[in-house]
Amino acid sequence: MSEHQVSASLTITAPPSAVFAIVADPHQHPRIDGSGSVQSVIEGPDHVTKGDRFQVSMRLFGVPYTIANTVVEYEPDRRIAWRHFGGHRWRYELEPSGTGTRVTETFDYSRYNRLWRTFIEVTGFPDRNRQGIEATLVRLKEAAESDVRLA
Repeated sequence: MSEHQVSASLTITAPPSAVFAIVADPHQHPRIDGSGSVQSVIEGPDHVTKGDRFQVSMRLFGVPYTIANTVVEYEPDRRIAWRHFGGHRWRYELEPSGTGTRVTETFDYSRYNRLWRTFIEVTGFPDRNRQGIEATLVRLKEAAESDVRLA
């Protein structure tokens, strides 16, 4: 793993298909967001695939904004990632694990040039995003396990 990535993992007692159904549906992102920044999905399909775009209403430090995302990695039930305009990626990797799925979420800012990577680090985004990722994984676990129980 690159030093310009922040990741956390958690095992969820649900099959990869149940977890992937949530992360590949941008309309469910407010349901699982642990950072408090995702407000709603403004535009996008209910299930994205590589090349699809979706827009999300966000709030950071009390300031609302809209961000456009493009799905840049896609392997059903295994991996999905999208990038913002700046090039950083949010990635979910799913791996079957016993009776569940090991999920790793990553904030990857390795594609930025040195100046932007330094800016991201000085402003504290790696630590802030790690906390958000950890909270998101807990919420994803609750959502996926609930969906499986209700199915």
